[in-house]
Amino acid sequence: MAKNYFEKKAIIYKMAVKNLTRQKRRNIILAIAIAIGFFLVTSLDGFVSGMANCLEDQFTQLMGGSVLINGLEKIPAAEEDGKSKVIHVVRDGDYIKNLLEKSGIKYTSYSCYSTNSGSMIFEGNKSVVQLYGRDLTDPTLIESFQFISGGMENIGPNTVIISEKTAEAMNLEVGDQFIFQTSTVYGQRAVTDLTVAGIIKANNFINTIQAYTDIGELNTLIGLPEDGFTTFSVYLTNKNKQVSIAAQIEDLIRKDGQNVTSRITAMQTNPSNISRGFEKQLEGEENQWEGTKWSVEALYDSVAGQGLKKAVLIVHIVTTIVLIVILLIVMVGISNTYRMILYERIREIGTMRALGMEGKMTSKLFTTEAVILCIFGAVSGLIISVALLQILSMIPFNIEILSLFMRNGHFTYLLSPVSIIIQYVILIALTTLAVLGSAKKAARMNPAEALRTFK
Repeated sequence: MAKNYFEKKAIIYKMAVKNLTRQKRRNIILAIAIAIGFFLVTSLDGFVSGMANCLEDQFTQLMGGSVLINGLEKIPAAEEDGKSKVIHVVRDGDYIKNLLEKSGIKYTSYSCYSTNSGSMIFEGNKSVVQLYGRDLTDPTLIESFQFISGGMENIGPNTVIISEKTAEAMNLEVGDQFIFQTSTVYGQRAVTDLTVAGIIKANNFINTIQAYTDIGELNTLIGLPEDGFTTFSVYLTNKNKQVSIAAQIEDLIRKDGQNVTSRITAMQTNPSNISRGFEKQLEGEENQWEGTKWSVEALYDSVAGQGLKKAVLIVHIVTTIVLIVILLIVMVGISNTYRMILYERIREIGTMRALGMEGKMTSKLFTTEAVILCIFGAVSGLIISVALLQILSMIPFNIEILSLFMRNGHFTYLLSPVSIIIQYVILIALTTLAVLGSAKKAARMNPAEALRTFK
């Protein structure tokens, strides 16, 4: 039985391929129409998804990772009628490192950093920057710097690396010294002199407001322990799993007997902005604790992160709708074409039926032809789209307004295998529906009447 089934399938496939070569011009036009539709949808999907992915990567870089683990301490109010203050400080970095290693979570890297915003003042010029305290011997960090002038050889006490945009705005050069004003984590004013050790290329707006100095020196300036930091960030192997992994790390900390915020409570408190839900667990005099309270957040917890996730989802939905509309138009052409084919092959169908071909096989022959034609057109459109997107990604663009959506001055693309498979399923389903009427007529056709028909 199985052998006969596959033999029939092979016969239908061979006959379908042969029939497609009989009317080459007509079938080529249909295949081109399908290819153009699939090309437009795939290119739009890949291009916009790539832009959204780049934007997400920029925010991930700004935040320091996909999952952020913060240590929080409650500082009593300085005055009787004042409010207590929450500061970000991780005093025991090894605890989180060991927890991450034991968890089995897949990640590419992690980093420990401190950050504080402040003002740069130089010869009457003033600019706001986000100063990051990092381990300036970290090879991964050093490789990410694209120096325009200066370099790591100039790193020493009270030195800083700034972006080219900041250097231009402040009229700074390597070796210049400026005043940096900020405040400590306790709210006190802090001032220091910093010397420019290097100027790096800024690939986007986010890079322009970032500056880097030694983490120990920044900690001393803002009142943190010299070997401490404000944030432990994790770059995940699969950033799409950041929410579930953040929940997993939170659960591990809780099981370890440590004080930690609740993701479930944060989602119930403010589902549209989970980060705000975490903050509410820290505010007010009713939320008091001693020692460290941990908070584990994902990039997608913030309004910006959720917006990015929704943007990618909307892109896939819109492109799928566009594909369906285009395919519906193409399917009208396929339906009309196969009505003509049915009329042209009436006597041929009668001959095949008279020789013993079953009605089901006749019907499957029509649908198989149409599906093969559509898949060929779709595959061609996909190949052309990938080739064009690849060429486009190799061309450098100097468009500052779009720099957030590019990687090092190049557009990127991102094609989702799941999205492409869904589009192919829709294509095959619509194609089958388009020829179903003609296929059923062929299956019900009386062999004797068909042989007596003259075109």
